[in-house]
Amino acid sequence: MMHRWNARVGGALAVALVACIGARFVFQNVAAAQQARPQMPIFQVDPMWPKPLPNHWLLASVIGVTVDARDHVWIIHRPQTFQPNEIRAGWKSAPPILEFDQQGNLVSSFGGPGNGYEWPDYEHGLYIDYKGNVWTAGGGAKDAQLLKFTREGKFLLQIGHKGKNGGSNDTENVGGAANMIVDPATNEVYVADGYVNHRVIVFDADTGKYKRHWGAYGNKPDDANMGPYKPDAPPPQQFRNPVHCAELSVDRLLYVCDRANDRIQVFTPEGKFVKEQFVMKQTLGSGSAWDIAFSKDAQQKYIYLTDGENDRVHILDRQSLALLTTFGEGGRQPGEFYGVHSIAVDSKGNIYTGETYRGQRVQKFVYKGLGPVTKEDQGVVWPSKK
Repeated sequence: MMHRWNARVGGALAVALVACIGARFVFQNVAAAQQARPQMPIFQVDPMWPKPLPNHWLLASVIGVTVDARDHVWIIHRPQTFQPNEIRAGWKSAPPILEFDQQGNLVSSFGGPGNGYEWPDYEHGLYIDYKGNVWTAGGGAKDAQLLKFTREGKFLLQIGHKGKNGGSNDTENVGGAANMIVDPATNEVYVADGYVNHRVIVFDADTGKYKRHWGAYGNKPDDANMGPYKPDAPPPQQFRNPVHCAELSVDRLLYVCDRANDRIQVFTPEGKFVKEQFVMKQTLGSGSAWDIAFSKDAQQKYIYLTDGENDRVHILDRQSLALLTTFGEGGRQPGEFYGVHSIAVDSKGNIYTGETYRGQRVQKFVYKGLGPVTKEDQGVVWPSKK
């Protein structure tokens, strides 16, 4: 009996040992497979951000998002895009510029016509510079000015004058400027200019003095009608309207969104062309290259690109400009998009997006670190149940 019991125990131990060894190999293989998958930034939408606005306020089309040094999130929207039924329902337009803290609380607001400056007809773009000043502009046909305020809303500077745009080689006025960024190293403001003009233009950020400008490939801008975009035609030699974003990287390259041409062009700060990349090149209509922000690692390894025509956020490798993956899809629920227009990233790597047209909102996507991504199109990045 003892020998039989020992045999049974020995057999059981052998089976258990084989099972453990097999499980070890399985886990090793799974780990290796996961490690082999591309590691990319992972995001989850925060459906509770921001908190409801006070005063029965409502947002209209959101056309600018930026983050300041305190990780406060600023947006600009277009109150004039309210619908009659929204007004009849008793809602009120929030002021054009709003500031939120990290918890999504509204902490300040200002904007609109005032003394000493010309407020744009069609608000567009927002940027908080390294001194904490607030920049904005307008995308309307007569909006030929940039405006600069303190964070409290005190007017500081106007560059250009409403209705005075003289075309893409005018050095005093802009033409439907879409966005801007200030370079702390030189105190220069780079302007994606824009909805009327076809260029990037640079001014001194304190005096407004003109510095330089250029068009696609560093060419002299040309305002000739280019006709409709044709995806299979040779690359257009000029920017189409709108030139929609300008973003300066840590290695001092300027990334420009040529929206309706479905491409990003990269330049030195002096305007020398470096490279370009088409994204979703068959996209027609409003185009695929709307706004970009960089990841918060030291090398800014990734570009986050909003695509309001396809209602996605694309993630690109910044060095190669290769498209890696996308997230989001069309819709009105959290994590979906309707005209995703603007994008910004805070110091923790969280993404904030603003939606134009009838999207009328800002969303937060929480950065969850790097992880394996197996799908080119991730769809809605809903919070995990884990």
